[in-house]
Amino acid sequence: MKNPLRLKSVNHISIVCNSVEKSMEFYHKVLGFHPVQRPASFTFHGAWLFNYGMGIHLLQSDHDSDTMPKKRVINPKDNHLSFQSEDMATTEKQLKKMKIEYVKCEVEDDGIYVDQLFFHDPDGLMIEICNCENLPILPVSGGGDSPIAVVNAARLCSIQQAEQQQKLQQIQNAAMQMMQLQQLLISIPCNACT
Repeated sequence: MKNPLRLKSVNHISIVCNSVEKSMEFYHKVLGFHPVQRPASFTFHGAWLFNYGMGIHLLQSDHDSDTMPKKRVINPKDNHLSFQSEDMATTEKQLKKMKIEYVKCEVEDDGIYVDQLFFHDPDGLMIEICNCENLPILPVSGGGDSPIAVVNAARLCSIQQAEQQQKLQQIQNAAMQMMQLQQLLISIPCNACT
């Protein structure tokens, strides 16, 4: 079966936390998620955030902070949530500026390099930021109409769309500059005309 549960995408992840407020601040200021409304019928403390096509639902722990898992040594092989970065150098500079402890790794596969930065959220959940799109997604077996080809085609289309959008923006900027120049030329008095 190709999609027995008729799935479309990841909707959200839920994270139980010691302090919804501290976690909201982290996911907003560090990772760029924005608070969104959650159902008013909920009778428990929490918050919803959204960005990058997915949600993060923060749930206040019912237990004392002593019973919550503690931050451990940053271990890239631990469970983690991973985000794609547009610019790893800038990401690393920002983590340093925010004084967030992180571990830097590099993966090489057949001449392709992936940079990874690992750090914890306020409750010890591992976060990874990477440029993993550098690695092609290849099927394990050579069978049939794998969704991997669709993913790789979608990545190519996404890159092409971004390039086209950038070119369009450059054309629009050039057109705006031309219009401003024309307005300037029109406003200059012509001595030959008087």
